[in-house]
Amino acid sequence: MTKPQAAEVGDWISSSGRKLRQIYITHGHGDHWFGAIPLLQRFRGVTVRATKGTTELMAAQNRAEFRADFWDRVFPAQIPAGEVEVSVVDERGFELEGVPLLPVEVGHTDTDATTMLHVPEIGLLVAGDVVYNGVHLYLTESGGVAGIDDWLAALQVADALGADTVIAGHKDPRAADAPSQIPATRRYLIDARHLLQWSDQAETFYEGMLALHPKRLNPGALWGAAITLFPRA
Repeated sequence: MTKPQAAEVGDWISSSGRKLRQIYITHGHGDHWFGAIPLLQRFRGVTVRATKGTTELMAAQNRAEFRADFWDRVFPAQIPAGEVEVSVVDERGFELEGVPLLPVEVGHTDTDATTMLHVPEIGLLVAGDVVYNGVHLYLTESGGVAGIDDWLAALQVADALGADTVIAGHKDPRAADAPSQIPATRRYLIDARHLLQWSDQAETFYEGMLALHPKRLNPGALWGAAITLFPRA
């Protein structure tokens, strides 16, 4: 997401002996695509692909007002700036070295218009933010139980693909890219839905989820959701 992080990814690509040809964006949140800006400047001839819904949310995240109010305030002078030209794709997908890469639209998860990228030939599912691996989920945009139910439906789609390797959008770097993270994410959402229904304030919800999921990273995301879902009077 940040300029130094994007530079590290660029160095890794350069040292790999491979050529960067395409970038796929799973959803519109800026932390999943701002790094593409300097990568496109460094590696020429790269095509950025995303679905129509993702492309629209990318534009919203990149509005000057939104960047100033959120991204540039939280990460001052750290976020790459610029525009990204996107080639819109649908469920028919595209190819890499003759192998089909298939976008799977699943609607709302931690934001709207989210997708996964399925590579059936090698049993790979790049799950984006449909699946979290050892990290607290971002529930701030859920709106409550309805959004969580939508996310649970998306996990059913992920499960049905039967992938052997599942890459989560947010991950504890020590964790394996195992399909077991799909039911683990489901368990978190079910617990959150239950606590939402009987909690009366942000602290109750936050502390209840921490007690149930004490080992997950980034509790700040959980607190942000708590104070959004249970605003103070």
